[in-house]
Amino acid sequence: MKKLHLVLMLSLTLNIFAQNVKDKIKSFEDNMLSWDKSKTKKWTLKDRMAFYNMNAVSIAVIKDYKVEWAKAYGYADVAENRPASVHTLFQAASISKSINSLGQLKLAEQGKLSLDDDINNYLKSWKFPYDSISKGKKISIANLLSHKAGLSVHGFGGYQRGKELPTIIQILDGLKPSNSIAVRSVFEPNLKFQYSGGGTTISQLILENTTGEKYEDYMLKNVLKPLGMNESSYNQPPSPDKELLLATAYNNGKEVNGKYHIYPEKAAAGLWTNPSDLAKYIIETQLSLLGKSNKILSKEMSVRRIENNYGVFLSDFKGTKYFAHSGGNEGFVCYYIGSVEDGNGLAVMTNGNNFKLIEEILLSIASLNQWKNYPIEPQKESIGLTIRKECLKNIDKGIALYKDLKKNKPNDYNFSNENELNELGYEFLKDNQLDAALKIFDLNVNEFPKSGNVYDSRGEAYFNKKEYTLSKSDYQKSLELDPTNNNAKEMILKINQIFSTKN
Repeated sequence: MKKLHLVLMLSLTLNIFAQNVKDKIKSFEDNMLSWDKSKTKKWTLKDRMAFYNMNAVSIAVIKDYKVEWAKAYGYADVAENRPASVHTLFQAASISKSINSLGQLKLAEQGKLSLDDDINNYLKSWKFPYDSISKGKKISIANLLSHKAGLSVHGFGGYQRGKELPTIIQILDGLKPSNSIAVRSVFEPNLKFQYSGGGTTISQLILENTTGEKYEDYMLKNVLKPLGMNESSYNQPPSPDKELLLATAYNNGKEVNGKYHIYPEKAAAGLWTNPSDLAKYIIETQLSLLGKSNKILSKEMSVRRIENNYGVFLSDFKGTKYFAHSGGNEGFVCYYIGSVEDGNGLAVMTNGNNFKLIEEILLSIASLNQWKNYPIEPQKESIGLTIRKECLKNIDKGIALYKDLKKNKPNDYNFSNENELNELGYEFLKDNQLDAALKIFDLNVNEFPKSGNVYDSRGEAYFNKKEYTLSKSDYQKSLELDPTNNNAKEMILKINQIFSTKN
């Protein structure tokens, strides 16, 4: 009788817990934190997904070192009428770098690599071509993992399915069919931070040259499986048996050609996963930092990883630390975060290209679960998205709306971020609406005249329109404002070659 009583009590407790979680999920879905601070307007997740033109969102929430709940919303593929589920796989994009760092550090703990040695000590099939820019200093694996190697190539665009894929060496040397420039020094190593997916790709080759295994095979056997990330894979392209689990990529609601891009830069951008699997990585990291688990790394190496930003970014909010990483591939954006001390966390993955919805989800979960010292001030509304619909109908009226809102409602919208207009400009550029793109980029140059990035963007639009003199002028201005802009240097050389061919 006593045993039956305990079973009934346990069952009742579980039912109450389940109901509390259901209530919490509904509260999250019906009361999203957004820019609108008025009490008269409540935002739902459905509202915000529609506003940001997001087809699918998948979420895993961590509390007390466990997954509190996981849920997916919307459609993994609209044309196929295929709903998203917690098992739907998304491209993790740059979050791939976080898991990559575990593979590198595991080899270091086994004595197969030294984090502080010259990378050429471990590169066999290719050597990094040092030149005068590195000033005689050698790049280390630690430099690659912390983005302090002073290297070019911020990120990668991927390749349409069915197109020829480059080898990793072709990627590193910028040789066709690679669509990115060569990975080379832009300043001496260990001088300062500069994000480089190119550097992470070198670490991919180091792992293969050290282990003698394919990158995806080593990572599956030594990192993903031990973590319990059984639905995840670095295979590029993904294996055919995963096809019905893959989310289709979308840019502003438009399906990416071929449904998604292929990323042979696996360590930097090639992981396919879902938030429930990412949550296992987050929790393992948290427990390892406490010395309570060592599925991949020891406590000492986990602490070193976090403190040195090896594949993660550490933030401190009034003494409370959080580790995190974001990701963005063609038609996918995602994010994860975990607290260092008290077992809170979140993983969000989407098949869209707008990060602002993720920001609102993050703020809402942090507020709902009362994350210690986490700033939950809602962001201002996106001005780029606010004027987008008008711009699509009439570009001049859209720009007029921008100017009107800036004059009459400057505190309601985000006018301080150049990326707001830049993203809108690139939407027109990708659709080959060059005149519309140029009008948006012109506005952005006027709004942010000291940013090298906005001149670089307008230079690209002029180049696509074959107005090479104006393009070169913008790239020169971009380089003047940002001397590390390797893309501007490459484009100026390309334009000079076009001029010399004509003459």
